[in-house]
Order: sequence, then structure tokens, then C-alpha cells
Amino acid sequence: MEYRIMGHTEASPSLLGFGCMRFPTRDGKIDEAEAERMLDRAIAGGVTYLDTAYPYHNGESEPFVGRVRKKYDRGSLYLATKLPMWQVKSVEDAKRIFEDQLKRLDVDYVDFYLLHAMDGGKWEQVQKMELLSYCEQLKKEGKIRWLGFSFHDDYEAFERILTGYHWDFCQIQYNYVDTDVQAGDKGYELAEKLGIPLVIMEPVKGGSLAVLPDDITAPFKASAPDASIASWALRWVASKPNVKVVLSGMSTMEQVEDNLKTFGEFRPFNEEEAAITAQVAQTIKSRTKNGCTGCSYCMPCPFGVDIPRNFHIWNEYARFGNEARARQRYYVDTKPEARADQCKKCGKCETLCPQSLPIRADLERVTADLPKPAANG
Repeated sequence: MEYRIMGHTEASPSLLGFGCMRFPTRDGKIDEAEAERMLDRAIAGGVTYLDTAYPYHNGESEPFVGRVRKKYDRGSLYLATKLPMWQVKSVEDAKRIFEDQLKRLDVDYVDFYLLHAMDGGKWEQVQKMELLSYCEQLKKEGKIRWLGFSFHDDYEAFERILTGYHWDFCQIQYNYVDTDVQAGDKGYELAEKLGIPLVIMEPVKGGSLAVLPDDITAPFKASAPDASIASWALRWVASKPNVKVVLSGMSTMEQVEDNLKTFGEFRPFNEEEAAITAQVAQTIKSRTKNGCTGCSYCMPCPFGVDIPRNFHIWNEYARFGNEARARQRYYVDTKPEARADQCKKCGKCETLCPQSLPIRADLERVTADLPKPAANG
């Protein structure tokens, strides 16, 4: 296992971090016996960075991780958790939640503490509340060691937040396909320039880059027949020097073993592997059905259709071919009145679209192209 120094913090966590938001479940609860077995195996394999958060597993993740951690020397593991910013309306809210987190985790301090899911709007709220002063006090008291944030917004918001405070680290979503999404390549380069170490989430894009159609993955298989498809995504991001921890939300022991194989004797990409991955990324991107950017200028639809969501699901299905995921997101997670087949073809959306997309015709194609609901659905 490789261990990289986290900038001025001088902490040296494992390059592979265990994301504690996708533990195996049984009857809607964490399958604690199996999840503990997985954590034990990962730690035995050299993993020292455990990443949890207040809402993970409906609030069960922090207490569970805290119980497992107590089997190990406190100084042998780095514990990361997050302040749920959507629940914080005042410093008093932050104090109450943080004290609850210490109790849940059964610790006196947290190593890496993050403001969770930051965006431009939340950054404004942080400044108005003077929340960072409270976080600095926690550092002085030794209750948190290092302060950062996790991020979900566009690059412009990322730049404002990253340059607006002397962060110890930050966490971004980053993978070889979405290099121009959210912080993306530009965000990576800015963090590197400022000397702010990065923790990476969604390196496998929620599993989408672990299971791809055979024709897309052919270059991977030709180059390294025995390597998993997921390992290419993990190695792509881990090959970047300012990436210090790559989080994987492991759900099975097989994933733990595969990740330990990838990181146990980590090899950065060579030029050939970088070129192969760029080729695969271009193939995936070329399958995009339309150029919807998600700007939402077309919204609201007079009839309730969520146009950007429909196009996002459609494009993701075309790119990655994951039928189960597309079916879940369209038929289960999307309200019936918001689906593409509810379009009444009024045309209002097309007068507002800056991309001049044929929205009405494309919504018809969404209905035709997406996999049909499961037989028992």
C-alpha cells in the first residue's frame, strides 16, 4: 500500500480510502457482520483512511464505524467525517451536530473534518454564519485535526471556495470521463497550484466505470486481460500526484480484494495506459444522445416534466449501458408526472433552450430508448 503525505498536515494516509456509505445491507440495515469483515480485511491490507458522514446509511454509518475502530489503536487509523451543511442554519446547529458526531463515533477528536457537499450558496452561508471561526476553535481545542470540504457544484464555485480560506485539504468528484464536470481538471490543477491536497470521491462514477459494455472495454482487456475494469478508473485518478486518497465505497468483499490488489503494489499509469484510457473516455462520450448541459433554462415545464433529469438518465444509459441503473432512476426515483412520456409537446421549452435542442422529439426518444420497467415493477 502506498502512503502519501497530505501537504502541510504531514499526515500520511493510505492511498486507498474506505468510503463508508455503501456497506452491504440486510433488511434495510447495515449487515454489520459482513461490513466488519470487509473493514478488517481492508485494514489488514494497509487501509488507514475511513471516510464516513452524518447521514450515511440513515445515520448508522458513524456509530458502526466507531465500534469497529475501537478494536484498533486510535493513532493507527485516520477518521474522516462531515458536517451536513444542509442542516446547518447557525453555529449552534453545527455545535450540536458535531458533539453528536463525537458521541456516535465514540472518539475525542476527528482527524479529517469536512463541510459536506459545499456549493456556491452554502459557501455564502458559511461566511454569513462565521462558521469557520467555530471550526478554527475546534482545531485549537484538538477536537479536529484538519479542516476541509467536499464539493458538488461548478468550477467557478469551486474556485471561490478553494481560494476563500486556508484549507488543509478538499474532496472532489473526479474520474476519467467527467474531467470537465464540477471541479474537473481545472479544479485539480488549481488545488495542485495552491498546494491543497485532494481526496477523490466517485473515482468509478458510482460504479458506472466498473461495468461497461464489452466493445468499450476491449482496449482495456487487450492491454491487461487480468485487470478489472474498475482498476483502470482507480489507477487513472491515483496516478495524479496531488491526489492523496482515493475513496472507494466498497459494498462486497470482492470489491475489497480487487481494490487491495490494485493498490497493494500501486503502479502509476504509463503513457500507453493513459492513451488507452483517453480513448475509452472518448468512446463513452461519443455515445451521448444530446447536448443537454443541465442548465435548466427550459424549466419549469408547464406540465411538470423534469426535462434535464430525463436527458441526464438517457445520456448516462447511452454512455454506460447500465440497464438496472437506468431503470431504477427512471421508473423508481423519478416521479411519474416528471417522466418524458408526460410531454404534451407545447414547445415552450424549445424557445428557451440555449442549445436549440429539439426537446420534444428527444423526449420521445427517451421514452423509446430507455429499458422498460421490470416485470414485477
